[in-house]
Amino acid sequence: MSCRLQDKVAIITGATSGIGEATARIFAAHGAQLVIAGRSKERGEALVESLTEQYGARFMFHAVDVSREAEMAGLVDACLAKFGRLDCLFNNAGAGERSSVESVTEEEFDRVMRLLVGSVTFGIKHAARVMKSSGGGSIINNASIAAHRINQGGYLYSGAKAAVSHLTRLAGVELGPHNIRVNAISPGAIATPIFWGGSSRAETLSDDENAGKMAKLQGNLAKATPTPRSGLPEDIAYTALFLASDEGSYINCQDIVVDGGRTAMFNERS
Repeated sequence: MSCRLQDKVAIITGATSGIGEATARIFAAHGAQLVIAGRSKERGEALVESLTEQYGARFMFHAVDVSREAEMAGLVDACLAKFGRLDCLFNNAGAGERSSVESVTEEEFDRVMRLLVGSVTFGIKHAARVMKSSGGGSIINNASIAAHRINQGGYLYSGAKAAVSHLTRLAGVELGPHNIRVNAISPGAIATPIFWGGSSRAETLSDDENAGKMAKLQGNLAKATPTPRSGLPEDIAYTALFLASDEGSYINCQDIVVDGGRTAMFNERS
């Protein structure tokens, strides 16, 4: 295997499950030094141990609440203290929600916007201050097809992801002269435990129960796209790998949809 991220340092938020974990494993296999960032110390340290056994001691876990600027700044500083540089930030952390126009509350608005928009805003800010001094880098934001089509997520979630998509373009224009590329990935329906309560819920179920739920989910998602299979975390992870690598060095300000063609099946009224 070619090491497409050899000697590069990356931070991945929300890295202890789903898309984030898949990305961490693929980045590690391609030579990256990694900061695994997330809320669960237990899952994060277990992932670091697993990767270290496979690839050697070039990984660390950092607990972070991505909705707080001070903690995002601390995450970047911890990366610098450990590895001395930062080449890639994947703003991946997030969660779904199912609000509507009439159901939304002030508290829910604050929570969703801090998590989905605030984490990206301040992740970009603090990654940029480091990347400017080291000659550039790649910032990748996890958006969603909900940013582009209706009925693909909750009211606030969809609005927040649309904001992420546009913030990506704005930041890419401003930071491009510093050789900092800012791009987004908009996943379609990717088969992860988020569909039945997230990783914390999955931990309460047996392996057989989780496997059964995953098989049923993948079967259902396979019927919802022109491509006859469900989306997998690795589909997003490999897109992030390309954007983080030198192979993606002329891609900036883009929102890349990875959905098996799902959005092509829906018009704005679907």
